[in-house]
Amino acid sequence: MSNLMILHHYLCVTGMNAAVRATVRVGLYTGASVYFVHEGYQGLVDGGDNIKLATWESVSMMLQLGGTVIGSARCKDFQTREGRMKAAGNLVKLGITNLCVIGGDGSLTGANQFRTDWSELLVDLVKAGKISKDEASKSSHLNIVGMVGSIDNDFCGTDMTIGTDSALHRIIEVVDAITTTAQSHQRTFILEVMGRHCGYLALVTALSCGADWVFIPEMPPDEGWEEHLCRRLADVRLQCTHIHTRIHPRIKGEEAPPPHRQNMAFLVTDRLGFDTRTTVLGHVQRGGTPSAFDRILGSRMGVEAVMALLEATPETPACVVSLSGNQAVRLPLMECVQVTKDVTAAMAEGRFEDAIKLRGKSFENNWNTYKLLAHINPPDVKSNINVAVMNIGAPCAGMNSAVRSAVRIGMIQGHTMLAVHDGFDGLAHGNIEPLSWTNVSGWTGKGGSMLGTKRTLPGKMLEEISLNINKFNINAMVIIGGFEAFVGGLELVQAREKYEELCIPMVVIPATVSNNVPGSDFSIGADTALNTIVATCDRIKQSAAGTKRRVFIIETMGGYCGYLATMAGMASGADAAYIYEEKFNIKDLELNVEHLVQKMKTTVKRGLILRNENSNAHYTTDFIFNLYSEEGKGVFDCRKNVLGHMQQGGTPTPFDRNFGTKMGAKSVLWLTEKLKTCTRHGRIYANTPDSACLLGMRKRALYFQPLAELKEETDFEHRIPKTQWWLKIRPIMKILAKYNIELDTSEHANMEHVIKKMGHL
Repeated sequence: MSNLMILHHYLCVTGMNAAVRATVRVGLYTGASVYFVHEGYQGLVDGGDNIKLATWESVSMMLQLGGTVIGSARCKDFQTREGRMKAAGNLVKLGITNLCVIGGDGSLTGANQFRTDWSELLVDLVKAGKISKDEASKSSHLNIVGMVGSIDNDFCGTDMTIGTDSALHRIIEVVDAITTTAQSHQRTFILEVMGRHCGYLALVTALSCGADWVFIPEMPPDEGWEEHLCRRLADVRLQCTHIHTRIHPRIKGEEAPPPHRQNMAFLVTDRLGFDTRTTVLGHVQRGGTPSAFDRILGSRMGVEAVMALLEATPETPACVVSLSGNQAVRLPLMECVQVTKDVTAAMAEGRFEDAIKLRGKSFENNWNTYKLLAHINPPDVKSNINVAVMNIGAPCAGMNSAVRSAVRIGMIQGHTMLAVHDGFDGLAHGNIEPLSWTNVSGWTGKGGSMLGTKRTLPGKMLEEISLNINKFNINAMVIIGGFEAFVGGLELVQAREKYEELCIPMVVIPATVSNNVPGSDFSIGADTALNTIVATCDRIKQSAAGTKRRVFIIETMGGYCGYLATMAGMASGADAAYIYEEKFNIKDLELNVEHLVQKMKTTVKRGLILRNENSNAHYTTDFIFNLYSEEGKGVFDCRKNVLGHMQQGGTPTPFDRNFGTKMGAKSVLWLTEKLKTCTRHGRIYANTPDSACLLGMRKRALYFQPLAELKEETDFEHRIPKTQWWLKIRPIMKILAKYNIELDTSEHANMEHVIKKMGHL
């Protein structure tokens, strides 16, 4: 590759620095010279000191920083041909033919226009004597690749843009803070969030905090909404007096249709007499420390951007690299821009259903889930179906979101929802009670397990469990938990031949910090644990940076699954992450020590090593600490930290709240349909493999997979799936830590088309 340039344009968002770091380091890894453009397109036009050569060390200690270290600015000059001509001249003089732009649709559209004009700009520059024909010949084509950085998540074609998850973290922090301050006041709160003409932030916040109402531009309120809103708030207030929950948040996007937030406050106060407060979050949503997700997303997109530039030809259209599920995808830039414009046109023309569909399947699913959960009065007609909900295994953040969602969707279906306390133990001992709508109020923001959870498996209690299923007339079960939930579900299925009471539909929802349940790429709780680890690593790195020549060795949870260690390593910029799935020996440890010795000779005089708790029975955390201490003597000193059970606690992240909410809702809707097919002459009998499933995310969608079929995919001895998607991105962490290894490009994304991709979703 020839020279490569990176720039941001206009608005910076948290997470961009991870993309810059990855692009620089992978660019250098491929042998390219990489340049920063400071102050966006304005720096590109002005040239001079605004364009600087990047080095490996110059992007160190960037991951935890918000904003962008290379600056960003509006630029009217670049909108003119003269400005673009100056920019082209600056690129040609430096031999730069590859441009990576991080920004929104306006920034990327400008980049595409620059590429379209490139040949003519070179001709004009030669005529003006600014460049020679030889220079023009060497720079005959400009390759463009874009990464979308926007907290609004308004760019069609990608599930999440860089910065969105971090913005949600800031919003939820404020919502949680308001909730705690309002516990002793009967108040209604109106929160205005950013998002411009896209309601994603408002919608996901509403799902994540259980808001009573949400205003988004994609779906304005119907006529007479004032009466509906006031009636709902009055009903909620009446219900909440019985459970001492007194906050009624309503979320409004900044460009959502009328009314204005002050008018809403007046409406609620005037009609209901409720004490009402408004909060406008403003630019706090753009700042702060990037979330683990945004760091990993930025890093993966940076790598994919360099790969796209490596493979680009003059015929390749300018593309954006983005995320679909957990898959990196490349999409033609202008197709994405056009669909994004189509959304705006649909809203302007009043085609709001079309606007929601054009936003993509992820947005549509969020909206449909919110609409279901927005009910506050379950139907009077009952289904005569009893659905039991339980937590199994170790507690994790997000479990309660899944329970709340399952309970409320079940009640909306007319079912009676039963709480099983303390897992299979509770099911065996009859620790079962009905749940009401208000019982689960406020559960989305609570960590741990409100139902109580234990690791006990059902195998030795099948007789008692069967008797209680019959006693409480349980017709279906939602089992939320980790590997024990999966194994326990299997044991119940295998016992169906002996115990007819177990012939009922059941669904397992993966919820564990270890992310080790087969059949799902992600588990509820893993994101919260990951952010806890990364926050700790940030503080430790800060300590190491102050003392110099210090290496920290951190032990993470996960059992035999190395997901947390690997992803935390990528998000925190670790030098190595030891895991069970990737075998290592004493020579590998020696190589890592030597790598750190060489690193201490640079300006980056610190090291961070992560170790999964069960990565190796002999090379323990103490052993590695002692080895590093001895071999690094005189060059660096060592410290160790075992994070322990702090990884299982804390309030759930926005991702875990939203993921748990959607999983809980989808599971009960599936059970409702399954019960219809399993009922004959008023009797439920479910004994087929597809009547007991695990709900999991696979690549780009949620699937129900029979538990029995997942047995073949499982390493039961080590409690992990036999195939794990994240192992393929481990080399990225090593390359970003400056290890000279081969990067397998066989898994890199091919160009897709945005309409086809959205249809697939």
